Amino acid sequence: MAHTRISMYLPPDVNPSQAAIAYGCRALPKLNEELQSEDLLTKQKALMALCDLMHDPEHVYVAIHIGCLESLKALLKDTNNMVRIKTTEVLSIMATHNVGRDGFLEHDIIHALSYLLNDPQPTCRENMHLAFKHLAQLPAGAQGIVSSGLIPSLVWKLQREEERIQALLLDTLAACLMEDATEALASCVVPFLKEKLLSANSDIRAKAARTLIAVSIPLEGKNQVWQHDVIPILVHLLKDKVDEVQANAAGALMYATVTTKGKYAALDAEAIRPLLELLHLSSSKVRLNAIKALTMLAEAPEGRKLLQAHVPTFRALEKDASAAVRQAAQIAIQVIEWKP
Repeated sequence: MAHTRISMYLPPDVNPSQAAIAYGCRALPKLNEELQSEDLLTKQKALMALCDLMHDPEHVYVAIHIGCLESLKALLKDTNNMVRIKTTEVLSIMATHNVGRDGFLEHDIIHALSYLLNDPQPTCRENMHLAFKHLAQLPAGAQGIVSSGLIPSLVWKLQREEERIQALLLDTLAACLMEDATEALASCVVPFLKEKLLSANSDIRAKAARTLIAVSIPLEGKNQVWQHDVIPILVHLLKDKVDEVQANAAGALMYATVTTKGKYAALDAEAIRPLLELLHLSSSKVRLNAIKALTMLAEAPEGRKLLQAHVPTFRALEKDASAAVRQAAQIAIQVIEWKP
């Protein structure tokens, strides 16, 4: 005889907006078929399911192997906003894995994503830039972005995007310009970064200073930093309340003061005193970059003269917990005590 009973177990967790996932090895091939469907709801549900699955690198590998990237490339051009948003979200998740980044390069996803630089949906653009940021963490990925000719467009967008997207752009540019800063320098990146150094957002300031480090590696970058009067702003940022801003500002000064003009611009901006104050902070990154910047300034006779009274401070740093700081302090002492 049948009885009416209420189960003690919770009902199954069914998400009506997500496609039902097939069993076992059939799951991803089935979703790939649904990505190519003419039915809008079917595509949307398949994309929702993929967003969950792509957190597993094994699923990413299988998805690439069965051709999901080609299906996703086609969906980047879809007229439906939600389809483009979820497609870029899937790609941004895939880009967190090495296998996904390798797949991007193999299937030319960089070029496909670049068509969304002017997409009317901010979330879509944010997902795209998040994918670029992850891809740029791989040297081959950063080089791929540079080779695609996207750098001028990314620099231009730095002035026009929303603040949260600017932060992603700066992450991407910092990694890419370590590979090659030529196109960025020709696209007025230094004046744009100078403006970002003055941002009220500490994250933007820190990332702009980090990007300036990459910009300042080539000689042309060092010259432009001096020509655009960025050095006094970097000196001002040495007094920032955020450690990361201070560390990156000191790092940018370290590169910018390699040239004679850069050295004297920093000395004129009275960079030595705030740099010396950074030597007492708890962050080893701040101390290391400050020591290296001071070493550059000690190569100028005026800088060396000012720093001679502070040799005991550097000697104390020879016992620092960080091996890199100890080594940098030893080099600084040699430069300060050098006599012609």
